[in-house]
Amino acid sequence: MRPNASPNVARRLCAPARAPGAWALAAALLLGGARTAAAAAPSYLERLPEQEIIYFLLPDRFAKSSADPVHGGDRLVTGNDPTDARFYHGGSLRGLTQRLAYIQGLGATALWLAPVFVNKPVQGPPGHESAGYHGYWITDFLHVDPHFGSDDDLHALVSAAHARGMKVYLDIVINHTADVIRYRECPVAPCPYRSEADYPYTRRGGVDGAPINDGFLGLEAGYQTEANFAHLTRPDYAYTPYLPPGEEHRKVPDWLNDPIYYHNRGDSTFAGESKLLGDFFGLDDVMTEHPRVRRGMIEIYGYWIEQYHIDGFRIDTEQHVEPEFWRAWVPAMLARAAAAGIKHFHLFGEVATGATDTALLARHVREDGIPAVLDFAFAAAVHDTVAGDAGTAKLARVFDDDALYVDGAATARQLPTFISNHDAGRFGYFVRHSRPEVAVEEQLRRVLLANAMLLTLRGVPALYYGDEQGFVGDDGDSSSRQDMFATRVGKYAHEARLGSATTGSVDHYDTTHPLYLAISELAHLRLTHPALLDGRQQTRAAADKPGLFAVSRFDPGDGHEIVLAFNTSLQPIDALVRVDARSSRFRPLHGECAAASSAPGSYRVQVAGLGYLVCEADGGS
Repeated sequence: MRPNASPNVARRLCAPARAPGAWALAAALLLGGARTAAAAAPSYLERLPEQEIIYFLLPDRFAKSSADPVHGGDRLVTGNDPTDARFYHGGSLRGLTQRLAYIQGLGATALWLAPVFVNKPVQGPPGHESAGYHGYWITDFLHVDPHFGSDDDLHALVSAAHARGMKVYLDIVINHTADVIRYRECPVAPCPYRSEADYPYTRRGGVDGAPINDGFLGLEAGYQTEANFAHLTRPDYAYTPYLPPGEEHRKVPDWLNDPIYYHNRGDSTFAGESKLLGDFFGLDDVMTEHPRVRRGMIEIYGYWIEQYHIDGFRIDTEQHVEPEFWRAWVPAMLARAAAAGIKHFHLFGEVATGATDTALLARHVREDGIPAVLDFAFAAAVHDTVAGDAGTAKLARVFDDDALYVDGAATARQLPTFISNHDAGRFGYFVRHSRPEVAVEEQLRRVLLANAMLLTLRGVPALYYGDEQGFVGDDGDSSSRQDMFATRVGKYAHEARLGSATTGSVDHYDTTHPLYLAISELAHLRLTHPALLDGRQQTRAAADKPGLFAVSRFDPGDGHEIVLAFNTSLQPIDALVRVDARSSRFRPLHGECAAASSAPGSYRVQVAGLGYLVCEADGGS
């Protein structure tokens, strides 16, 4: 029995799975440990994308190995400085491999790794330098960054994960590379964005400039042909790009070193055409409209599928690449995966938004042909309702809008959901930021409630490393990228953590931490109940103020119902919710559940402040 788990939950976690299938084998592996590995491991290929629980981590910050080399040298050359939150700290793929049991014990079935490709170690103007420890400043697209280990180390990690029945997803970048290209007009960055209208591709230096690129028709969809791009021979229509001495062959493959394959228009304003054509915070913006670039990116990422048998890609800055690219690239990746024997390759894009803007997310799924996107609308709704004071109708609206996606709810069930990430920050931070006056105990309860939503509602839960250890941070970006191992960063060592009085430079792999235990219990509930894993969801109660949010989820096999009731307020709730008329008897999976319906189609829920119930109707084992 897990500490703090009810006897009923413990009984159900130890019960045999109701029906055969990949999800049942995954649950057996997670619950039974190494003894069932031989039987369960092959099943990972059979699991659908919506049947996973993802654990997202930055390799540099997760785990070290005693076999790793000691990194040193000038930090502005090597990028190594374990005392600075903006530099490399020494986490490795070997260290991660040694900690797979910890991740699997939490309930995760898939790893999502921040980019592991070779990065430019250091970027930034004098006095404002930082390192590529996060992985998004790629120079070599074909090899593992030596800060994390070797190509062989990645092979070993993937093999070890697969042996446990776990999948491995790589975070990839297509929109941009590291900042290598310079513009002669801007000896000191940044360079203002120069538009297509003011600086057309057929004129040097503006509308009235000298003619160049004779016969080039532009980048519009109808002109994205080999014949048209044969006329694009000069990249200096807006700025004069060049490669600094010694940087002429910095990027791999070598074709990426030619400025003709970049937009070269200066920094994006993230509005209008610059969203697609501008440099992303100064990073070299790849001209993905070019047929040579499309072929090259298909070959690059097809290589990682074929050589490493990766199970999926998370696509960084997906919204900053034109739909025509994705319509060519996505089918090519799925075909490469199928040819490699990977049946259910998962592709999900990042369409970053801080709002409950389902329409934006659904538009990119529809227009780009991407199977799924990260569900930023879900994250915003949970932030607003559990960390903030918004009514629960905001949550209901997100799920009502599932109809906007191609194939509606079926696609929505494949969307990775999250409450914390490496850019905006951790959910614990949002709670403290929104409610600085509340006690730590209430902060913890709100974090627990948000995780309960994450792990029981529709979508594919994506856990962010360290949340299970009570990491909070004081903002996003580097402030939310703490070390799991004993840190040498002062602010990481001294920050207060939820659920633990431990501070200082210590390892954080505590499997008895209350958040680790709670998340593990929820993950195991999800894996052992198909209704929670990938069942249909129907909203039952929501309001324009904090309080009750209730849904039903239905077993995709026999159709029986599980009622989920969440209370986002501090006051206890006693309410009747609509249920299926055939649901008459209930058993508790979490919390105190009424044993029977009040009347056909009506069920009473009593939920403590910031609490939740998981109640299963007859039909379950």
